[in-house]
Amino acid sequence: MLDILYQDDYLIAINKPSGLLVHKSKYAGPADEYAVDKLKSQIDKKVHLVHRLDRKTSGVLLFAFDKETLKLISDQFMNREVEKKYLAILRGWTKEEETIDYDLTNENEIVQNAVTYYKRLMISEIDLPFLKHPTSRYSLVEAIPETGRFHQLRKHFKHILHPILGCRKHGCNKQNKLWLNTFNVTAMPLHSHQLNFQHPITKEDISIDASLNVNPGFLEIGKILGFDLEEFT
Repeated sequence: MLDILYQDDYLIAINKPSGLLVHKSKYAGPADEYAVDKLKSQIDKKVHLVHRLDRKTSGVLLFAFDKETLKLISDQFMNREVEKKYLAILRGWTKEEETIDYDLTNENEIVQNAVTYYKRLMISEIDLPFLKHPTSRYSLVEAIPETGRFHQLRKHFKHILHPILGCRKHGCNKQNKLWLNTFNVTAMPLHSHQLNFQHPITKEDISIDASLNVNPGFLEIGKILGFDLEEFT
């Protein structure tokens, strides 16, 4: 059963587990089940996907019940009126806070403006030798993408040389292999923990929080690093 975080006559939000594909996609390949189909079956009602999360990314996923609401809330996403907050564990110690303004090229080779703000929440250093370093350092950050480009957070954190742990395409494969060999961990600790927007129909301010409990890999990594994630579970 999917964890339903919010529901009214117009919108419904779930806490998508890590590993669950949102819908069929040529980029992700086939899967046994999809979030859209699971939700439709669970509530016995048609839903329209508002936005997307990667397969390994967990957290708040929003749907609309009708096409009019879908258009209104989609316009808010397009106009950057929706605030999306993510938690991520990165390689290295980041700055305390930073705005990454770095253009990205999409799958059609079109260059698009992309902006991400993040703040560092916690740091960790463990006895795990890596390359010439006797230890390994990591940061827990909260990231707020102001734009919604494909793989934006993954690409932006790679750009500042603090890739998301466990990210294969835009991460550090040597670091990922180290975690696989040492801890048998392949998870990617990236979680959409909060979504804030104005309801397109009622005009109420809506804030939806999503627990990290649907991403056991994130919790396992956090435990290894000694991060206190209680407020997010």
